[in-house]
Amino acid sequence: MNNLFDITEFDSYKEDNRREVKKAKGGLPVSLWESYSAMANTYGGIIILGIQELSDRSWKTTGLKISDKEKILDNFWNQAHNLQKVSINLLNEDDVNVYEIQDDIIIVIHVPMAKREQKPVYINNDMFKGTYKRTHTGDYRCTPLQVKAMLRDQIEETMDMAIIESMDLSVFDIETIHAYRNRHRAFRAAHPWMNLDDDQYLLKIGAAKLGKDGKLHPTGAGLLMFGEEYNIVNYYPEYFLDYREMLDPTIRWTDRLQSTSGEWTGNLFDFYFRVYNKIIRNVKIPFKIVGGDRIDDTPVHRALREVLANCLVNADFYIPRGIVIKQDNDILKIENPGSIRVGKYQMKLGGESDPRNKALMKMFNLIGIGERAGSGVPELFSVWEEEGWQEPIIEEKMNPDRTILILSFLKKVPEKSARKKCQKKVPEKSARKKVTQKTLIQYEKILSYMQLNRWYKAADFINILDVKERRIKNILRELVDDGKLIDNGVTKGKRYKKANK
Repeated sequence: MNNLFDITEFDSYKEDNRREVKKAKGGLPVSLWESYSAMANTYGGIIILGIQELSDRSWKTTGLKISDKEKILDNFWNQAHNLQKVSINLLNEDDVNVYEIQDDIIIVIHVPMAKREQKPVYINNDMFKGTYKRTHTGDYRCTPLQVKAMLRDQIEETMDMAIIESMDLSVFDIETIHAYRNRHRAFRAAHPWMNLDDDQYLLKIGAAKLGKDGKLHPTGAGLLMFGEEYNIVNYYPEYFLDYREMLDPTIRWTDRLQSTSGEWTGNLFDFYFRVYNKIIRNVKIPFKIVGGDRIDDTPVHRALREVLANCLVNADFYIPRGIVIKQDNDILKIENPGSIRVGKYQMKLGGESDPRNKALMKMFNLIGIGERAGSGVPELFSVWEEEGWQEPIIEEKMNPDRTILILSFLKKVPEKSARKKCQKKVPEKSARKKVTQKTLIQYEKILSYMQLNRWYKAADFINILDVKERRIKNILRELVDDGKLIDNGVTKGKRYKKANK
């Protein structure tokens, strides 16, 4: 957290999702605790009292004096320890620092990210109206759905371990169970559970538990892994799996696999292997030669298995929109409902595993899929670096919470070439603005999708880019300014087509 504020860098700071300034001229601002809740429930940050942000986003002090210090701090600590004001105090004295800037003072409060079991951090003794999260646009009040998701994440026994006593084992698809057992046998032929009957086997792997009636009933994990879709949605109403393949720009979908189709079981086990086989068929993964023998199972294959399993075992199946995987020729996008339990920074760092569905994780581990050590994502970045591909992108969206992983199979552009490429692609008006790798990919996807001599409107690209229409209009305008596209010259009903060159 200390790297978020250095008094010697004061003039370079701006407000963002980790920094918030408050004037505090009339005393402790009421909105301070909204920011405290928001930062604690997101990634932590700093709140600075005694600062005003100007129209050019620069900061200036508001005239707090050393004589104001004790009164403000006393009020602050009294409220921090008051459970009627804030549900938990995450701070100690080292987290609050006072600095002098010329004749004024500022008070810098370092708010840590709350642990999973401490969330939601809420204010005014009202969990459902006093819980906040933070984005680049500021603090916002969480919906009841988001609060319930945090409550589910508190417990050590994850929700997929729960027994479903309203169902019996007839909800399982017997062919899926046998396919799973065959994979387990192939992975560990000598495993002591190999000779158990199906019921006892399901009990051992955590797919079933004994109920109060003395009979076996499915667990949440067992239902998700082996159930039929129509039974799964009776317990998880928001359950939905969707694989979309877009390899031909003239066709909306070249292939689509949905759990609701009724053409297959719709469970996680079948989805995992169907999607994995489609991915490795369509992604151009170079094989390896070792000792003269072709090795088809490369580090890229293993990394893709890991990220696909991580998507499933970290999904919150109570949140709408479900799991969506999109593939085009050079980009694989994997989305799952739910936030990152360890946080994005720890996820990239690795070494800390905290799956949302521990029983599902165990089942995948038993057939040789998934990592317990939290090394899957760092390994992914390492493999992509070794292949020379563009670095993976991890995004989080909120309301509802959603985790997105974007994998590019395009080679990195050398630094000198990248500068030339950016100069060509960036419109003249935006020449001073840095074009990100993600924006360059969006340019490529639009241009690849468009056919010559055909007009398109911005809404035509919503499914291609999966961003808001306003953002698409900005991208299209940049491509027009760069000469790659032309528009029809009107404001209302604007259309775009490829430039004939």
